[in-house]
Amino acid sequence: MSNHLLTLAIVLLLAATGGAHSEQQHQHDTPISRFQNYLRINTAHPNPNYTAPVSFLTAIAQTLNLQIQTLHFTPSKSKPLLLLTWPGSRPSLPSLLLNSHLDSVPAEPHKWAHPPFSAHRTTDGRIFARGAQDDKCIAIQYLEAIRNLKAADVVPIRTVHLSFVPDEEIGGLDGVAEFAASKEFRDLNVGFMLDEGQANPGDDFRVFYADRTPWHLIVKAKGAPGHGSRLYDNGAMENLMKSVEVMTRFRAAQFDVVKAGKAAISEVISVNPVYLKSGIASGDGFAMNMQPSEAEAGFDIRIPPTVDPELVRKRIAEEWAPEARNLTYQLIEKGPSRDYRGRPLATPTDDSNPWWSVFKQAIASAGGKLAKPEILASTTDARYMRQQGIPALGFSPMTNTPILLHDHNEFLKDTVFLKGIKVYESVISALSSLVETSE
Repeated sequence: MSNHLLTLAIVLLLAATGGAHSEQQHQHDTPISRFQNYLRINTAHPNPNYTAPVSFLTAIAQTLNLQIQTLHFTPSKSKPLLLLTWPGSRPSLPSLLLNSHLDSVPAEPHKWAHPPFSAHRTTDGRIFARGAQDDKCIAIQYLEAIRNLKAADVVPIRTVHLSFVPDEEIGGLDGVAEFAASKEFRDLNVGFMLDEGQANPGDDFRVFYADRTPWHLIVKAKGAPGHGSRLYDNGAMENLMKSVEVMTRFRAAQFDVVKAGKAAISEVISVNPVYLKSGIASGDGFAMNMQPSEAEAGFDIRIPPTVDPELVRKRIAEEWAPEARNLTYQLIEKGPSRDYRGRPLATPTDDSNPWWSVFKQAIASAGGKLAKPEILASTTDARYMRQQGIPALGFSPMTNTPILLHDHNEFLKDTVFLKGIKVYESVISALSSLVETSE
C-alpha cells in the first residue's frame, strides 16, 4: 500500500472512530439518560444522600448558564436547598417559582421487579425507580424545558426560579418551611408557584389547588391496674377503646359520604388509626392476666381547607379524648392550616386568578386538557407558599399513567416523560410572559 493510501486509510479510520464515539456520547446525553442518572441517586429516607443530587443538578444548571445558589437552613448544613435562577427581562415583576423535592420515601428492593435505584428501562419504555413519579420527573422536566426554550432564544419577561428542596417527605420543616420564612425567599419576590401533583390513569392532566393539612393525634388513657379477671369501670384499655369507637364512627360517617359519591376523599376529614400501645411486657409477650394502667393510640388525621380547624380541635377535646374519661392527648399539627390573613390555604381556579387563566391556556396550547381542579388528599410543600398568600398549583404532567407514588414498582414511561417536557415548555413560556396581574 502506498503512503498516500495508508494516510487516507488512517484518516478514514479516525473519522469513523471519532464519529462512532460522538454518536455514543450523544446516546448517553439525552433527557431520558439524564432522568435515569438522577433516579439512580439514592435520596430515600431515613438517610437521604443530598450531596450527590445537588452536585448533579448543579452540573446541568451550569450547562444552561443558570444562576446557582446553595442555601442551608440547618447548623450542620446537611440539608442543602439548591436554588437556580433564569433572569427575566423585567426582574422587578413578581417571579415564577418551580419547586421539586430532592428526597424520596424508602423502598423495599425485594418487592420490586427491578432494583428501585437502577432506573431500569424496559423494552416498552417503562423506567422503574423510586422517585420516578414522586417527584424527580418534574425536576428534570423543568430543566429540559428551559434547555429547549433557551435553544429557541426565548427570554422570559419574569424571572424564573427553580428550587430543589430537602425533606419534603418528612414534612419539610428543615426545607421549604425554613426557606419560605427566610430573607433569601423574600428577595425572590415570588408571584406564583408550581409544585408537584399526581399521575392520572386517564387522558386529562390533574391539577391541585389545595392540600389537606396533616395532623398527628396521640391519645393516652389511664386507669386502675388489676387482675385480668376483674370487672370494673374506667380501666385504661376500656377508656381508650371508647375513644377509638367514637373516632371510628366519625371515620365511617365521613367515608360513607365518599362511598355515596357526594365528595372525593380529599374533600372529607380522614381519621386513621396507625398504632396501639399497651400491656405489661412479660418475656417475649405480655402478661395476659394483668390489666394495664396505661394505654395509647396514634391517629393520622387529614383536614381539607373547607373545614374550620377550630371545630376539629373542639371535637378532639370534647368527644375523642375528653378529660372526663381519664384521657389526655397530644396534637401535632404538621404545617399551617390557614394563611397569614386567616383564610383557607387554597388557590383560586377561576378568572379572578390571572395565573390560572394563563396556565389553563398554556395546557391547551400544548395539546392537553385539564381535569376538574382538585384538593390533594395528602400534602406538599406548596402549603408553605399558600400560607404567605402566594398562589400555588400542584401539577405533574403524567396522563395514562397508574398512580404509583410510594408504591412498589414505581415507574414512568419514557413517552410520558418526554411529553411532559413539551407541556412545561408551554407553561413556563406562558407564565413567565404574563405581564398584567393584580399584584
